[in-house]
Amino acid sequence: MDRATVGSANRGRLQVEVRTEGSSEIVKPAGELDHHTAELLRAPLGEALEQGRVRLVIDCSQLEFCDSTGLNVLLGARLKAEAAGGGVHLAGMLPVVARVFEITGAEAVFTVHDSVEAALSD
Repeated sequence: MDRATVGSANRGRLQVEVRTEGSSEIVKPAGELDHHTAELLRAPLGEALEQGRVRLVIDCSQLEFCDSTGLNVLLGARLKAEAAGGGVHLAGMLPVVARVFEITGAEAVFTVHDSVEAALSD
């Protein structure tokens, strides 16, 4: 897939769109991120990192559910991005997903923004 264009993958409950903007890879999961759909997010995050895009912005504005498997995908991407000198920025989290990050303490290890625009300008 040409990474300069928007790509998507869909396994019913999760759709993931990817686009590059400047030095950032913007990944937008929509739907439910869980054990059954996690690979749909893991794959494009891994591809971005392999291609040297280490600033990942996750647009969570349409992510309706995230379980521990989904959280682990994001934590793994964060570790790899930081090891390469970048980071993972979460943007536009819905309250139900933000609560998972709050309960687990994961919000402390991510940079969280109100919107993708705010994440891109940071």
